[in-house]
Amino acid sequence: MAQEHKDILKQPPPKTPPWRTSRRIGIHTSTAGGVASAAERAYRLGCSAFQIFSSSPRQWAPYQLSGPQCQAMNSLRAKYDLKPLVIHANYLVNLAGGNPEFHRKSIASFRGEIERGLALCADYLVLHPGSFRGMSWEQGLAKVAASLVEATEGYDLRRGGLTILIENTAGAEFSLGGSFEQVAALVGVLRDYVPIAACIDTCHTHVAGYDIVSEKGYEQTLTHLGATVGLKNVPVWHCNDAKAARGSHLDRHQHIGQGTIGLEPFRRLLNDPRLAHCAFIAETPIDNPGDDLRNVEALKSLVEDGKPRSARKREKTRS
Repeated sequence: MAQEHKDILKQPPPKTPPWRTSRRIGIHTSTAGGVASAAERAYRLGCSAFQIFSSSPRQWAPYQLSGPQCQAMNSLRAKYDLKPLVIHANYLVNLAGGNPEFHRKSIASFRGEIERGLALCADYLVLHPGSFRGMSWEQGLAKVAASLVEATEGYDLRRGGLTILIENTAGAEFSLGGSFEQVAALVGVLRDYVPIAACIDTCHTHVAGYDIVSEKGYEQTLTHLGATVGLKNVPVWHCNDAKAARGSHLDRHQHIGQGTIGLEPFRRLLNDPRLAHCAFIAETPIDNPGDDLRNVEALKSLVEDGKPRSARKREKTRS
């Protein structure tokens, strides 16, 4: 189905501001029509945070943002109180890669991501650590760390307010970041060189084998995350249900509440006082028109204060 039929910008703008919750909730948003259009889409979808690609996620071609594009984005973010802005790095980037040419392209591509992130005044830049095929995971970790230091050379990320987030992965063979320990190791090695923290993906966590579905398992997993990465070092969660079973290592995202995770774990996550500082961003598929809006509203409805005043009034009247 054509993107224009799914695009909320093709619909009339809202007459009143969309309802919000105490939690910062958003979704990965299209930049079609210009990067600033993502902020307008995020607002109309009812988001208070959002994520974008700053260039094509599956091409090496360098891409530069113009000053007016960045200014327009920043103006809309301020107007709509959209924060944080999260950029997801190009999927091709593999800073642990063994092939010299591919590795060189990965560093150059990630350097471009940093440049665009700083230009857009983005808060976070999410990175998949990469594959260490042909090496031990310790060697792969060291290569990622060295590559990140090289990619950031000459840029003042702290002054620019940009933090790199290491995302946990589904735990496939040779993939770095499949365990909280590996994410913590990367964060620990890099904290002296760049602003660094972690992004935890619910689908990845689930299919990597961690139990976030049962109440007991959720508590054990959060305790484990706190003891390794540190909950204060996780400012962003990717909220995705999963098509595959726990422990399958298959990274297949599903709509909120329609997969093998279900609604209750997201309810626990969104209302957990230990995570009040976090932003929660969906990366769910768009199979039918309006799926993006439905997934945002599904997450918002799970927050204890998440229902609009009119809905709360109706429930109170019924009771």
